[in-house]
Amino acid sequence: MGRERGARPGALLAGVSAVKILFLCEIGDPGVGSSTRLMYQLARRLRLAGHKTRAVCTVRQERDTGEREVEGMLVHHLHSDYPLRFRPWRSLHNRAIDGPLEKILGAWRPDVVHAHLIHSHIGYHALTQAARSGAGVVFTAHDVMVFCYQKLTCFHGGAAAGGELRDYRARAAKCIPCQRLRFRPGRNRVIREVLARDVQRFTTVSHELRRAIEANGIRVHSTVHNAIELAASPPGEGEVRALREQLELGQRPLIALGGRLHEQKGVGLVLELLAELAPRHPDLALLVLGHREAWEGEFRARAQALGVEERVIPTGWLAGAELRAAYAAVDVFLMPSLCFDTFGIVNLEAMEVARPVIGTSFGGVPEVIDHGVSGFVANPFDRHAWREHLSTLLANPDLARGMGRAGRHRLEQHFSLESMTTAYLAEYEAAREQAAGAAGPS
Repeated sequence: MGRERGARPGALLAGVSAVKILFLCEIGDPGVGSSTRLMYQLARRLRLAGHKTRAVCTVRQERDTGEREVEGMLVHHLHSDYPLRFRPWRSLHNRAIDGPLEKILGAWRPDVVHAHLIHSHIGYHALTQAARSGAGVVFTAHDVMVFCYQKLTCFHGGAAAGGELRDYRARAAKCIPCQRLRFRPGRNRVIREVLARDVQRFTTVSHELRRAIEANGIRVHSTVHNAIELAASPPGEGEVRALREQLELGQRPLIALGGRLHEQKGVGLVLELLAELAPRHPDLALLVLGHREAWEGEFRARAQALGVEERVIPTGWLAGAELRAAYAAVDVFLMPSLCFDTFGIVNLEAMEVARPVIGTSFGGVPEVIDHGVSGFVANPFDRHAWREHLSTLLANPDLARGMGRAGRHRLEQHFSLESMTTAYLAEYEAAREQAAGAAGPS
């Protein structure tokens, strides 16, 4: 991808000395997971500014361990494999990681350790190891798993409450019925203690995620919104036309959803909306941007029962220029998550190619979409609102295009990779200062 417009990597060095940053992220493949892709883009930006970066990730097969360069960065692949039903125990201290991580910390001696995803295989004890090494420790919460065992689904009260509750606090009465034998007393207390003792700067990717985490007694220092690196140029008309021809779409109006295909992501709601809107929009089709296996296994039968299977085009997993062309081919992008969606990088991807977005009111999505300007925000339990917002955009192409342009402008102004990198550099400096102060004079 090309350099983001307006980016001046050298400007990031102003007043900031060169720093060695070690990232912790359990997923090493930049094509899997938005937080992983964000880490690689951040690392690239830091290196352009004169800093040094490495990463630690984990692999399930021992033969895959070792050091490899990924997107210009040396990545240490450490082995960890266990049944995930034991995650509430192993995630607190995964001893398989101790020795290899200790060697990396001792040999490279990073100034900062920046943790992204550690709640399964790297484990929270890695933060203690990082603190003991003398590094400043920054933890970025991309999800709710510092207090929840999974995707947070119980906070809104469900249909009975119209999805209007915001009960974020974890407690046994809620967690035991959900987790049953996986519930571990003391899990959240141990995580709180590690974060308070060993992390100098705790950041979240949205203000609403911050509110949810703080409701569970965890100190949060700041919010740093996610960002994406903009392509050097938008998809050309030829690329979009070729994709539409490949999928035999013709000039049909097209809506889309993407990312992880799961009931809690609102896939069922979109299929129901598609069925309801079909009489008013007889040519309307739905593009499903996600793993084909998930579609076939969980949602194809639902589409058949609703009589809309012929309107659904599952693309399989797309990336790079092909993914951008798919976004550019649609008229409206949808993100109707029923769970707490911490930010939603897919929203930015749609905004990059100037497409309007209708997003969930749950989590950090309302901080991304400017309601009524770049799209709409709606409670996923309010099907009437979703149907009306979608009908409005489908019936008014000029309005949809205007909202898309507003979304692109909002992306450039508020979610640039340069501003995100600058914000994290400030967090790194603060963490280093606090770590040095805690250590005292040498």
